[in-house]
Amino acid sequence: MATEVYLIRHGETMFNQLNKMQGWCDSPLTDKGIDDLKITANKLAMTHFNWMFSSDLKRAIDTAHLMQNANRVSQISKIKKLPEFREVFFGSFEGDDIDRTWAAIARTANLPTDLTVEEIVNRLGIYDFREATKRADPRHLAEDAAQLDFRVQRAVERLRDESRGMERVLLVSHGDFIKTLAIKYWPGSDHIHDIEFPGNGSVTIGKLTADNFVITDYNIPQSEL
Repeated sequence: MATEVYLIRHGETMFNQLNKMQGWCDSPLTDKGIDDLKITANKLAMTHFNWMFSSDLKRAIDTAHLMQNANRVSQISKIKKLPEFREVFFGSFEGDDIDRTWAAIARTANLPTDLTVEEIVNRLGIYDFREATKRADPRHLAEDAAQLDFRVQRAVERLRDESRGMERVLLVSHGDFIKTLAIKYWPGSDHIHDIEFPGNGSVTIGKLTADNFVITDYNIPQSEL
């Protein structure tokens, strides 16, 4: 039996608004983030979920509770936290200015420092981009390609165990982590180059079976739900 997985990106946060790197560090949802999430929640209010899961970071947990409270056809007693689905870890860059971080990574990779992150990823490929991020991190704590890929596989296995026998589940995660999943499991990706970053409150849908995971619909905006 295949389980349908609705992956939701959390709502806008204070760090999103301030253009700061936000991986394992956390910041609260903004008023705009909450209002936007209510749109997603209302669009999914009549979609039945057997269970709801969330990353263990507060911005994701708060998003999951908004989905839970608006849903009229699911009986979810408690949101279950799955730490494996927390955001990519950016090491010493956590909380730093986003543009300054991309410039540091570009410099480490001997690329022009005025490139966008999309341009950096497309020149290096996603795996070398992760390696450059770790090298650029002064403390070399950022997740590299191997560490992140191991966590992605572990996350899928954990979700498979938790949702076994269920028809449909909802899971709140994070932009870069959802994008990483899609680069690996979405047929619309070539598994190397960058893809569109998922919007706050967007929905990505996947099918999970005993031996496979595939993303069927990526980054569905609220207007198309």
